[in-house]
Amino acid sequence: MGGINIEFKIEKSAKIPLYVQVKNNIKELIKKGKWKPGAKIPTERELSKDLNVSRNTVSVAFQELESEGYLACKQGKGTFVAEIDEALKKESRKERLLKMIDITLDEGRALGFSIDEILAIAYVRGREKKEILHKIKVLFIECNKEQGEYISKQLSADLSISVEPIVLDDLVSNPEKFNFLISQASIIITTFFHIEQVKKLSEFANKNIIPIALSPHLETIVKIARFPADQKVLLVCKSQTFSSKVVSSLKSAGITHLEIETFIKTKDNEEELERRLEDYKYIITSPGYQSTLSQMISLNNLQQEVLEFNFKPDLASINLLKSAILEQKDKKTSISL
Repeated sequence: MGGINIEFKIEKSAKIPLYVQVKNNIKELIKKGKWKPGAKIPTERELSKDLNVSRNTVSVAFQELESEGYLACKQGKGTFVAEIDEALKKESRKERLLKMIDITLDEGRALGFSIDEILAIAYVRGREKKEILHKIKVLFIECNKEQGEYISKQLSADLSISVEPIVLDDLVSNPEKFNFLISQASIIITTFFHIEQVKKLSEFANKNIIPIALSPHLETIVKIARFPADQKVLLVCKSQTFSSKVVSSLKSAGITHLEIETFIKTKDNEEELERRLEDYKYIITSPGYQSTLSQMISLNNLQQEVLEFNFKPDLASINLLKSAILEQKDKKTSISL
């Protein structure tokens, strides 16, 4: 436990979500000076075992405390109580990039190039890199269409490369439809939940298949945790698979004070959905459907709160994908040379 005594008060019968209780306990230990700045704290695994709560519960508490500046996660070393001046030590991505540019400009001028020449060379090099990245084709295989499209957009933004989603059931039932896409793909991405099934498909023989882990957005979990106790909440989505993942994520985060009911949206049951909405003050929906529901609520003069439930690839998965794309980029660069 890192040599730190802990004095946690966790009440599983309380209506306060478990992750909030864990978070509040840690904040108290820090404020009272029992966990001092710079001290290494127990790991998620250790703390979840000692408190007899899920690791995901502790993880959500850690993430929120890190975002608030109480904790600092150092890759490969562990999690520490943030130093008093931790915020001052952090530089924005833009500031770091500007420093790198300044160094490049200074070194370029020292080599005898003018500023205009350096800018021209950087522009040409940037176009070459962009063209190489454009040639790298990436597919994301997911069982749920709405989640597949949303995660693909996230991956495209995080990786600065186009990621095309494919629904697993569509692929299994009609593989010929995707033959061209698959033949052009350099990297295949799927979740750990589907990795074995995807590997068995003959279409992906000799393909680079990378599994990723998905976790719910911390902001989403926090907002749902703040819903009043004993409220009936309607979860509107297009598949039972997505519904199960949401319910499981909420349970893992220690959110058990709500009664979640699911409505599977189809093309033919919109009128039924409009009737159901009247019975719920809080609505959770899958990615991409929030605006439609909000419009439906407005047209019917209702006052429900609609919250979109989003998942995202974890940091380790993003870093793994970046490494894989870098390898592909290097291969294509060497081939073009």
